[in-house]
Amino acid sequence: MPFFAYVGLFLLLPTAIIAAGSFVAKDGSPTVSNFTSLQQAYLVKSFVNSAIISLVSALVGAIAGTMLAYAVATGSPRGALRRIVTSASGVLAQFGGVTLAFAFIATAGTTGFVTVFLKDRGVDIFPNGVWLYELSGLTLIYTYFQIPLMVLVFLPALDGIRPQWREATESLGGSTWHYWRYVAGPLLAPAFLGCTLLLFANAFSAYATAAALITQGGIIVPLQISNLFTSETGQNQPGLAKALALAMILVVTIVMLLYTLLQRRTSRWLR
Repeated sequence: MPFFAYVGLFLLLPTAIIAAGSFVAKDGSPTVSNFTSLQQAYLVKSFVNSAIISLVSALVGAIAGTMLAYAVATGSPRGALRRIVTSASGVLAQFGGVTLAFAFIATAGTTGFVTVFLKDRGVDIFPNGVWLYELSGLTLIYTYFQIPLMVLVFLPALDGIRPQWREATESLGGSTWHYWRYVAGPLLAPAFLGCTLLLFANAFSAYATAAALITQGGIIVPLQISNLFTSETGQNQPGLAKALALAMILVVTIVMLLYTLLQRRTSRWLR
């Protein structure tokens, strides 16, 4: 009961308030104009940008995280490598917001120590402007916490692979390719896709890091929602921000439902 009370108070109730407010005009009358306004070019572009950042960072994070998780899984279960990687991943996966933005600015910003170090040696990493504050830079920063998150969520699936399955494949004359193609690959594919979807949802809903890094404009959906709630023009359309937030909630909900279905399929052979 405390869990359901917590979910109802901090998840379901705010969602219901947003959903109800998205169908209300500024004068309090019911309307659907807030959703038709989502077709404006700058809002559509923010959705596209959010999808690009989420997809690229999710794919890069999933691939790199899988390789790192596999290296950990094939090592000693009680070895130092596993303890160090899992502990670091637990910390870095939650390392975001203002702290992460400042870390990248201090490292690779206009006056960051890496930028200054390379510039003193004739290497300019910003020949066409400071890309760190653009879409590509934001994607790089998101990848930073996507990789350790993939390690944490995908490692249990790798631990579920039994060594006896590989031995059985080899005893039947199968090669490493046959093992990954017909045994481990099909078993790990649902877990890999599900974890990638989780990374996509994680990046799509991220706000604090982007807000700390980009102070002007709304290149992604969370920043657009913030601008609509705080700007003078946005305050004239309070329902538009809520409609945009509801659309974002629907996207994340669909992705998480797909993630749940894939995780259920994975849990069948992990038992």
